[in-house]
Amino acid sequence: MSATSRSFARSLALVVALTGATAACASLPGIAPLPSAVATLLPQAQPRGGGELSWYGLPIYRGSLWSSDESFSLDKPFVLDLVYRRAFSGAKIAQRSVEEMAQLGATPVDLARWGEAMARIFPDVRAGDRISGVHLPGRGARFFHNGQPVGEIAEANFARAFFGIWLDPRTSQPELRRQLLGQK
Repeated sequence: MSATSRSFARSLALVVALTGATAACASLPGIAPLPSAVATLLPQAQPRGGGELSWYGLPIYRGSLWSSDESFSLDKPFVLDLVYRRAFSGAKIAQRSVEEMAQLGATPVDLARWGEAMARIFPDVRAGDRISGVHLPGRGARFFHNGQPVGEIAEANFARAFFGIWLDPRTSQPELRRQLLGQK
């Protein structure tokens, strides 16, 4: 191999390494790279799937699931990234989250505590804003708004219940779950 060919090969390898997340996103249309502050928590994370939640034809948000492992598990770290398509108050997001967790069997005592914590953490969002939730197994969940940290709920049961809204087999949105998990 000539020096020029080796130089080109090294340059190409560097470009591939530096744009890994972007290249991975290209294989899943509509999924933007994670904000850098989120990506630093799971540096090897790749998008597993993505889909859009609509309500009576109105787009609510586009979600994507990121993990470092080939197989998804609630026992491993991952990121659920939501890009909102319309405005909602943080209080409304927290309220809807509580309703969904109740449907999955969370206790009223837990729901009251978690609802208050989410209402303090979740910001109001506008179209184009994103909330990224990082699942930290055995520890809880950390949240980001447009790439900036907004809070953490350090309770493993909360994280399991919260991310179950999208990923539990009993979710109210089984088609979105399938899309997030990258299942055909």
